Amino acid sequence: MHVSKRSVLWTFLCCGLGVAMVSLDNLVVITALPAIRESLGGDIQQLEWTVNAYTLTYAVLMLPGAALGDRFGRRRMFVVGLGVFTAASAAAALAPGIGALIAARALQGLGAAALMPLNLTLLTAVAPPHRRGAVLGALSAVEGLAIAMGPLVGGVMVEHLTWQWIFWINVPIGLVLLPLGRWKLAESRGPNSRFDLVGTVLAGAGLFGIVFGLIQGPTDGWTSPHVLTALAGGALVVAAFVTWELRTAMPMFPMRLFRRRTFSGMNAAGLLMFAGMFGSVFLLTQFFQGPRGYSPMEAGLRILPWTAVPIFVAPIVGFLSDRIGSRTIVAIGLTFQACGLGWIAARVSPDVDYVSLVPALVLCGLGMTFYFSPTANLVMSSVDAQDRGMASGAVNSLRELGGVLGVAVLASVFTAHGDLATPSSFTDGMVPALWTGACLIAVGAVAVLTTPRRPKTERTAGRDAAMTISGAGNAQA
Repeated sequence: MHVSKRSVLWTFLCCGLGVAMVSLDNLVVITALPAIRESLGGDIQQLEWTVNAYTLTYAVLMLPGAALGDRFGRRRMFVVGLGVFTAASAAAALAPGIGALIAARALQGLGAAALMPLNLTLLTAVAPPHRRGAVLGALSAVEGLAIAMGPLVGGVMVEHLTWQWIFWINVPIGLVLLPLGRWKLAESRGPNSRFDLVGTVLAGAGLFGIVFGLIQGPTDGWTSPHVLTALAGGALVVAAFVTWELRTAMPMFPMRLFRRRTFSGMNAAGLLMFAGMFGSVFLLTQFFQGPRGYSPMEAGLRILPWTAVPIFVAPIVGFLSDRIGSRTIVAIGLTFQACGLGWIAARVSPDVDYVSLVPALVLCGLGMTFYFSPTANLVMSSVDAQDRGMASGAVNSLRELGGVLGVAVLASVFTAHGDLATPSSFTDGMVPALWTGACLIAVGAVAVLTTPRRPKTERTAGRDAAMTISGAGNAQA
């Protein structure tokens, strides 16, 4: 079935705005935490949960969200998730207290989990095979840019408006996207007509235990009974989930996908990339606002050399991925990212000249762009058309888990070597934490290099994409 260029553009617009809304909320709230505390009160742990409540539900429910899309319709679940996310954003802006804000943030995560894993599947279904790398690369670049712009957007909103606007900004976008998505997106479903309730419950419960343990570990101590119970219990339930999925006739997530080296290697790289990037951006934002004394907006502007690079480089990288393949580009991107973080770690000090950090920030921006742009095409080309919904869910879920892991691990390294008391003690903790983040991303680069240079499924990507388009057209008819 022929898909018009206009359909591709409309689908990209819907998916791109959805990705931007969800991804921006990963870091935008961090900049607003001091203003939220002043307005609503609450202790440190409650403030942490204004960030973690979103991350927890988002990461835990991503795979079930993809399964629901395969079962009930991907366009339908995209619109439902968008509606929940928009309503929860309004509730967060109107929250009268810290408890209500935490609840609204959890609801935002629920909407994001239903919306996010379906973006790649919806766009893959309409992207022409010969342009799919560039189209999916552009979508991934939008995601990376939105994540990196979080501190700047949050700083501008807090400094010139009020902290509530970090949530209000989602509402008009959501209200425009709701009818647009219903009207312009093509409906499609996965091959399984039966919903795997047992697998969904096991996946949700297992990931909840692991993510909860990772979140609480730095605060309560990694050896505290409830943290150890959450981590060990979550790991056992995840093992039960894997066992169930291997034995059931209609699995929620086909474990056979991890037998493909490209799929498993890229997912490992994604987890490590997000771990190093999220933890490092979190610390760098606090460094600019704390020891260097910049305002929230000034701190966001100082990170702009990192965040602005994708605007100029992403289209070129997407084009190159279609011509020379994605594996080498992604590995180079992760290497750039690791070297950039290592550069910052080697240079940072309480009185460091900001100009000396600019080349490192630009290198990080290049690395982020080289990673994000080709990754979507590489992963989606490594699986068959009928598995792309769950593949997208796995990619996003593991990335989000990586972000939680990165903040937890780098915060623990920071606490072990420094504290917030003085600029000197802050950098004492920040330096080893950044080196840890650089090492995590470097391991991710090695994981990419273990994948096949030209996987068989990449050579048959055009045929699979055509099948997906045909299936989407039949479902819509």
